[in-house]
Amino acid sequence: MQRHIELIGAAWGLGGADPGCARAPEKLIPLLAQALARCGAKVVLGPTLRPPSNERRREAAVSRLCAALASAVAAAMREARLPCVIGGDHTCAGGTWTGVARMLQGELGLIWVDAHMDSHTSGTSHTGRLHGMPLAWLLGQADDALYGLSAGVVDPEHVALIGVRSYEPEEKQRLDRLGVRVFHIEEVRARGLDAVAAEALRIATDGTSGFGISIDLDAVTPEEAPGVGTPVPEGIVGAELARVLRTVGARPDLVGIELAEYLPRLDPDGRSARVAVELLIAALCGPRENPQVLV
Repeated sequence: MQRHIELIGAAWGLGGADPGCARAPEKLIPLLAQALARCGAKVVLGPTLRPPSNERRREAAVSRLCAALASAVAAAMREARLPCVIGGDHTCAGGTWTGVARMLQGELGLIWVDAHMDSHTSGTSHTGRLHGMPLAWLLGQADDALYGLSAGVVDPEHVALIGVRSYEPEEKQRLDRLGVRVFHIEEVRARGLDAVAAEALRIATDGTSGFGISIDLDAVTPEEAPGVGTPVPEGIVGAELARVLRTVGARPDLVGIELAEYLPRLDPDGRSARVAVELLIAALCGPRENPQVLV
């Protein structure tokens, strides 16, 4: 299936552990555009959104940036393009999926691939970092209207997390209370990624009009992808995740994808960037005979 894809940059690190994540779009988008062209996809380079250089109010800035990103994503979908958002820290999810939900005629499903739950609010966060909160925003759990996401855009029964291995009790309590399905890394190992991904896909597609995939690069083992904002030991093997994404991403009801938390400063040899691009190519180009020739 040939897709018409728009690449959109979310070049900010205001919500993350390291502001250097803001440099990720300038590194990844050219690599991804070249790889997509080689697999025959139609590619449009969309906007790259950045905060003002003198921005000091990070909460207000992230709220404005997410609103602008939501508009850019919605504009891409109006032109029948699949939005592919490259962060930046994972707060970009607040904009990506708000924009997708705005355009979708029906319910949105979401597969969240991440080492973390990202389900704190400002009232429960241990660090105050906004990149630990976007899934809570999307679920309508924000306790501060400043973020502009308190209404939520996705129902808990349509959300599945894969690869979780670092979280705080407050996040688990919230997701348990909402009934969100969380596949911890232990379950991924015990059942196999294929079985877990198949169940996650059922959750994201049953009763929805389309589904999206949100990837935090720290879901992958730090040995393969050390260039991330908040690395966590162990994780999903990159090649296994790419193999699953080739099947999941080949579906016509995929309505958007994003990748966040790549940190170029910690990737001097480029291997983390190669993993990031391969994951996105797997989802956007689907099965192919020789995937390694593209990256």
